[in-house]
Amino acid sequence: MNINKTLLGQRLGLAAALALGLSACVTTPTVGSGNVAYGDAKAVEQVTNEFGSTDLQMIAETMARSLAQSYAGNKVKPLVTIAEVKNKTSEFIDTRAITDSIRVQLLKSGTFRFATDIAGMQNQTDELIRQNQSGMYKKSKTAKTGRMEGAQYRIEGNITSIVKRGSDVKDVYYKFSLIMTDNESGVIEWADEKEIRKTSKR
Repeated sequence: MNINKTLLGQRLGLAAALALGLSACVTTPTVGSGNVAYGDAKAVEQVTNEFGSTDLQMIAETMARSLAQSYAGNKVKPLVTIAEVKNKTSEFIDTRAITDSIRVQLLKSGTFRFATDIAGMQNQTDELIRQNQSGMYKKSKTAKTGRMEGAQYRIEGNITSIVKRGSDVKDVYYKFSLIMTDNESGVIEWADEKEIRKTSKR
């Protein structure tokens, strides 16, 4: 009986050792030629002097930090909505990405709550209609209409640029402005701006 137990223990130990050894040898497969490499998403991007990822990150972090600090310590988190940033430059800029990044940063700060913005309102309306008019849901379990909360504040912004060219130099100046307005009173409660200058030589 003791011999059987000893043999069983030895076999289990051997099986565990083999499993551990095999798992150590397993590697994640890589698909592709190997010509693509991952980089640091936070690294400073200096490929051109056009608006880039570093500029987007700096703007979002600076604006969110400034606004969060202005309302830090409030017991009640204000309900706000944010409009898509307006692009007033001569180049294509994905301003929706700036807007989304600012919202994410503010939500992470725990200082604000966000109501559905204009861009997302159609999806919100469609979902309420689907739940209440399709006949597929229990009435006691649907999201009821007429219960949406109106935002106390709205956040709006724009980005502008001035481009100057010399014989061998190109200078680009960006200014990003953001304001928060009380929807009821129309009073601007907060405003800030971020400036970026980028110069390149030919």
